[in-house]
Amino acid sequence: MSANTVIHPKGWAPAKGYANGILSPEGILYVGGQIGWNANQIFEHHDFIGQMEQTLRNVLDVVEAAGGQAADITRLTWFVTSKKTYLAHQREIGEVYRKVMGRNFPAMSMLVVADLIEDQALLEIEATAHIAKGPTP
Repeated sequence: MSANTVIHPKGWAPAKGYANGILSPEGILYVGGQIGWNANQIFEHHDFIGQMEQTLRNVLDVVEAAGGQAADITRLTWFVTSKKTYLAHQREIGEVYRKVMGRNFPAMSMLVVADLIEDQALLEIEATAHIAKGPTP
């Protein structure tokens, strides 16, 4: 059995002390918690919807860097700092989600947390995906 593969999207600033993704030899991709900053670790948006879109794009970037696509995502866990903000934006959340992820609706969990490590982050999303193995040479 071969070792796990660290997944890091091309052009992203280095992850410090963690991996953005780990792909197992069996094709299971574990995407570490992503937040709403860009590839240079800069927050371009300070509102929930803007950060949510960037966060989902970051999750998808990791999945694509592993050779997958949105349809391969089987689980999402959301950590939000404000239940009130999340509930107040349900329509926009659905629109942005479908814009980034299409009509793939994996198993999801939502947790409301007191805070996140990055002060500007309003949410964090981690994921699991199953990346189909290509043909054996």
